[in-house]
Amino acid sequence: MTNSVKISPSILSADFANLGHDVRTLDAAGADYIHIDVMDGHFVPNISIGPGVVKALRPHSAKPFDVHLMISPVDSYLEDFAKAGADIITVHPEAGAHTHRTVQAIKALGKKAGLALNPGTPIDAVDYLIDDLDLILVMSVNPGFGGQSFIDSQLRKIEALRKRIDASGLDIDLEVDGGINIDTAPLAISAGANVLVAGTATFKGGEAAYGANMRALRGES
Repeated sequence: MTNSVKISPSILSADFANLGHDVRTLDAAGADYIHIDVMDGHFVPNISIGPGVVKALRPHSAKPFDVHLMISPVDSYLEDFAKAGADIITVHPEAGAHTHRTVQAIKALGKKAGLALNPGTPIDAVDYLIDDLDLILVMSVNPGFGGQSFIDSQLRKIEALRKRIDASGLDIDLEVDGGINIDTAPLAISAGANVLVAGTATFKGGEAAYGANMRALRGES
């Protein structure tokens, strides 16, 4: 397991009128990734942004763009987000008929591939895919909105996935998204996560606090 914990701030909690500024500030404050939630109002009950916004943000940070596609059907949008500047493209197994084909398509675009598991999605969704994955995302809330409370049952899922990743010997990030704050971050890390998505907890207190907020989530003094 990777010793260092990475923070991937979710720009869903950013000021949408000043996204470029917020991304630059997050980068300078020590973000490891920039997490971009893409929602279509169909797969999840919210609408956020498209590839045009990702493209517009790309010049504002050299950090990896961690793009979580909560859209269905997803396959027809992979190339658009890859061209827009996504570095990691994460999809849900429920978002298309052939998840293996989707993962292969992401890899063929030269991007890292992630698989997202909703709270009710069993971990066997990663079976026969793990060799091609760079990231597994455990949703610790039901996707669609920021500011929700962490679902404790997902800690068991994180632990089980950590065992599978370690047994595989592969370099796969285990990411957790939903309800991450200074109370739940240590629980997720202890269970085996090495990447934390945090929106509300990162942005709390304004931009002067971004760095301290991320250090606190990592467990740094």
